Amino acid sequence: MEELEALVDQVVGRLFVELEASGRHVHVTKDQAEALFGHPLTPKRPLSQPGQFLSNERVTVIGPKGEFPNVAVLGPERKDAQVEISLTDARVLGLNPPIRESGKVENTPGATLIGPCGRVTLTQGVIVAQRHIHLRPEDGVKFGVKDKQIVRLQTLTDRPLIFDDVVVRIREDFAPYAHLDYDESNACGFRKGDLGRILP
Repeated sequence: MEELEALVDQVVGRLFVELEASGRHVHVTKDQAEALFGHPLTPKRPLSQPGQFLSNERVTVIGPKGEFPNVAVLGPERKDAQVEISLTDARVLGLNPPIRESGKVENTPGATLIGPCGRVTLTQGVIVAQRHIHLRPEDGVKFGVKDKQIVRLQTLTDRPLIFDDVVVRIREDFAPYAHLDYDESNACGFRKGDLGRILP
C-alpha cells in the first residue's frame, strides 16, 4: 500500500502542481519593522516557500478611502516594502495598483501602515500580485518551462478555470506551488489541496 501511494504521489508530482490561495499581506524592511513593532519580525509559522514565514506581527493598512486592520506581515524583512492585495481589496482602499510580479514596486501607489509602536507611510509598494508558479530548476525541466515564461494554468477545482498570463518563477530555493490571490481562488472554487495543470 505504501509503495502504491508513493507511486501515485510521484505521478501526480510529474503532472500537476499544488495550488495555494494568497490573502492580502505586507512585507516590510528591517527599519520599518522597528518603527512599527519596536523589534524585528518574529516567526509564527513557516510558509510553503523555504525560509519564508508568517510573523506574529500585524498591521492596519490605510488607503484614501478605507482600511484593513489585522493584516498579516510576512518575513523575513525585505529590501523594499510591499503590500499585496486583490483587486477587490484595492477598491475598498480606494487605490488602483498595477498587476505586478513581486518586488516590482516602481511607480505603484503607496499606503499607510500602522503598528502598535508607530506608523509608516509608503510612497509606493502596493501591488496586485501577478498569478505565478514557483518551481525549482528540476521542476522546470519536468514541466518543460523556463524562468519568466508565461503559461496558462488549468485548475482542477470545484469550478474549474483556465487562467492565462501566469508567470513561471524558477529558483533553487523555491518549492513547487501555484499562487492565486483570493479573488482568483474564490472564482475557481479553490479548496486546500487542490491541484493545477500547467498548459502552454
